[in-house]
Amino acid sequence: MKVSDRPELATVRLINTVMSALPKGVQHLCLILPEEGAWPEVGHEAPGLDALQANLVRRRSKALTDKPVLVEMSGGVLVSWVRVPAEGASFAVHTRLREAFKPLLAEHAERLHVAAYGSDDFRARMLAAAAYCVWLNATPLPTLKTKPPSVVLKKMTLQGASVLPDLVRFRALAEANTLTRHLTLMPPNVLTPGHYRKEVAGLARQQGWQMTTYGLDRLHTMGAGAFVAVAQGSQRGSQRADAAIIKLVYDGAAKGKGDIALVGKGICFDTGGHNLKPARYMSGMHEDMNGSAVVLGILLAATRLKLSLRLTAWLAVAENHLSPEAYTQNAVVTALNGTTIEVVHTDAEGRMVLADTLTLAARGKPDAILDFATLTGSMHTALGTRYSGVLSNRETLLSEAVAAGMATGERVCAFPLAADYDPALDSEIADVKQCTLEGEADHILAALFLKRFVEDRPWLHMDLSASRCKEGLGAVDTEVTGFGVAWGLEMLGRLGQDRGC
Repeated sequence: MKVSDRPELATVRLINTVMSALPKGVQHLCLILPEEGAWPEVGHEAPGLDALQANLVRRRSKALTDKPVLVEMSGGVLVSWVRVPAEGASFAVHTRLREAFKPLLAEHAERLHVAAYGSDDFRARMLAAAAYCVWLNATPLPTLKTKPPSVVLKKMTLQGASVLPDLVRFRALAEANTLTRHLTLMPPNVLTPGHYRKEVAGLARQQGWQMTTYGLDRLHTMGAGAFVAVAQGSQRGSQRADAAIIKLVYDGAAKGKGDIALVGKGICFDTGGHNLKPARYMSGMHEDMNGSAVVLGILLAATRLKLSLRLTAWLAVAENHLSPEAYTQNAVVTALNGTTIEVVHTDAEGRMVLADTLTLAARGKPDAILDFATLTGSMHTALGTRYSGVLSNRETLLSEAVAAGMATGERVCAFPLAADYDPALDSEIADVKQCTLEGEADHILAALFLKRFVEDRPWLHMDLSASRCKEGLGAVDTEVTGFGVAWGLEMLGRLGQDRGC
């Protein structure tokens, strides 16, 4: 078959151009092509295309499919070929690119060359998405190994677009997601509430955030009984726990722009308390502070990009331990807003610390409140680990949340906050039960519980069932995903344009 002047020949020209422009010493190359269009059946007109053809023959395939193909060209250059849908959703694009870069980055490439072929718009979008994926996955995460990997990516070259979109946003997002994953991965004997407070204080100094800390004594005096009930179990003798609610303010507000509150659950380790978790479910509970790490990631990205918003972040930092001082089933505590709560299960501590934290956030009368928490096992049961669930007291917020998920590749599913679920939380001795023992629809009941503490401010709750995904997720190749950072930044943009929520 003769290669004609169509997509087949254009592909050949692309390879010739890329190979001739490949800087000396580069041994790792990714070629991105649109999924649409024909594919050459004969490859002798371009270096390496014949090798790709041979690879496809071995795989009994006539063309590249939805899976990247790895080919070694002459001179030892390792090339990852990938076809990406021109109109594909962000999640599909990110997944294809992540899979294409994975074998190249696994070799600890020092220099990486990325080239794209297609329309001007396609090339620009793909190279920007490629840069985001590489920045996410080439940055080392914390390790306590005695011999960590020594070689990391030093240079990435993007080829194929006459004009690249602004990469500053993608760089900021990658740095923010990496911060979230870094904090989430820190072991519980390292990231204690006290150490976490120091980490946050350091970030606040670096980024110019205003910081206020509500320690346990102050919260006790204020009447934040729901938070204190959980945190008191971590006391060491007469010494108070380091638990605290931390307030951070980024003030980039401009006239006509919004005032948004971000709230994050920061349980540095969750034993389950007196309702002790079995070993299988206690493993990994140092990541129960992931919601607060997502909030810090969003705040960092907003600061890097100098968003014209006022953001107030509230981090509920504590541990849920088993001790003589720990709270118990059937206790009744009074939350900061005066609501009395009957404790039903000590492992439902997240909604307790969030109750008082949301109350503080709502008192500032923000235009909207977004909270993030690894809150319920029932959300994992409902969605698995590829989506996170969202619930809200405003339908407009829910629709914006789903759209933001599609735009960023961090997909969310909306759940109902229907009033007929609420009677399950009726208590005979208090204003409300913390949860039920049956566990049915607990992700909805948890949100209904939290709703009582937002003063009817526009509010959306994200239950982070996708905080960890074994195979990686979207653009992120690690098991801990940093899910919520890109979504959150997109939501801030949408809320900044519509203060009515």
